[in-house]
Amino acid sequence: MSREVIQPGKYVSLTYTISDTEGNLLEQNDLPVNYVHGGETELVGGMDIAVAGKAAGDSVEMSISPEDGFGEHDPGLTFTDDLENVPPQFRHLGAEVQMQNESGEAKTFIVTRIEDGKLAVDGNHPLVGKALVVRVKILEVRDATREDMDPAGSCSLN
Repeated sequence: MSREVIQPGKYVSLTYTISDTEGNLLEQNDLPVNYVHGGETELVGGMDIAVAGKAAGDSVEMSISPEDGFGEHDPGLTFTDDLENVPPQFRHLGAEVQMQNESGEAKTFIVTRIEDGKLAVDGNHPLVGKALVVRVKILEVRDATREDMDPAGSCSLN
């Protein structure tokens, strides 16, 4: 039997790690990420392009520039306020604060600095502005079923 390779319409299951260019592990995903190749799911940094033509058991290593990964730092997603204006439960580094814009869209901001009576939050992704090395291990490749193509069941890495 020939090995099934990743191409449009194939169900793909994979795991991955993300490291910086110095080899420091930044993220490890041991739980499989599943998607239908060529569908609406977009994987970070062109990972879906890099795995095309590969089969279960194959590994892929790719370098991703900041522009192709999580982008450059957006200063418009950084806010500072007086500490007394911030509820006590958010007055520690690393606290996650949910904020909504005028359209009602929610975004998570992280408390990144507390000094001189001020607290700063940042809504940029933690890996923004970093060159990354992604290592992908392909676990399964098969024909996609109707259930696999249901967007409610899909997963994304961006």
